Amino acid sequence: MDFKLMPLNEKDLPIFVPAMKDSFNQAAQVQDSSLEDVLLTEDIYASLTCDNAHGFKAVVDHEIVGGAIVQIDDQTHHNHLDFLYVDTAHQNKGIGYKIWTALEQKYPQTVLWETCTPYFDKRNIHFYINRCGFAAVEFYNQSHLDLNYETQDDTNNEMFRFEKRITLDD
Repeated sequence: MDFKLMPLNEKDLPIFVPAMKDSFNQAAQVQDSSLEDVLLTEDIYASLTCDNAHGFKAVVDHEIVGGAIVQIDDQTHHNHLDFLYVDTAHQNKGIGYKIWTALEQKYPQTVLWETCTPYFDKRNIHFYINRCGFAAVEFYNQSHLDLNYETQDDTNNEMFRFEKRITLDD
């Protein structure tokens, strides 16, 4: 497999955005068929247009098969993984883990990685904890809201927040 993690550019967006959206929405529907549009196009563009945003496409044999959007803080080195996806046709081939390890290599100055995932996505929870070394540190729900969101609705009420602290041994 000829895997590369490359910077995302404008011409990639017509492939990247719908594939990311589809990947997230299909995963949600596996858990609950009533869930629709858990990830909206606007969410992806909002993430991509943040000041510290870096978008990446995962390419295998000249085809975009996944990608990620991260927020990189060059001052604190506390970085955030907003989205990581693998196209549904290319899952279960180790591509998600390749994306993650490439991101870690790209940002070796990181002291803390943070991300979130919905409570119902067991596949993501397994991936972040068992494959990538994150720890669940917080559970957002009706009784404990994520104060980073201006509006509190069902899309962000039940999420796990994960952290991965980087030590010299990593």
